[in-house]
Amino acid sequence: MTPIKLSLALAAVLALSACGGGGGRGGDVTQSRPYATGPVQAACLKADRRAASRSLCGCVQATANQTLTRRERARAVKFFRDPHLAQVTRQSDRPADERFWPRYKRFVAVAERACR
Repeated sequence: MTPIKLSLALAAVLALSACGGGGGRGGDVTQSRPYATGPVQAACLKADRRAASRSLCGCVQATANQTLTRRERARAVKFFRDPHLAQVTRQSDRPADERFWPRYKRFVAVAERACR
């Protein structure tokens, strides 16, 4: 994977905060995002992205709760503070990192769908 593609993939959660969040208020008002509070939500809000909101970051937290273990969520929080750490993790040969990375990518993909 090229560094540019890697950066895009690694920053997907951060990009969620900058994408505007979709909203769902224009057409189908019966559709609602999942919502939860926790360390991922707090890190998302503190990442100081232009479109970060309690709703968007709460959705990211809810998705993390559904797709990642508590330990994996703690690792994901660190990526908000230090995006380079995600690249280091992805490129690592450590077995634990190699197991974690596909689960993290799945979380990002699910969050992108659920939280738009």
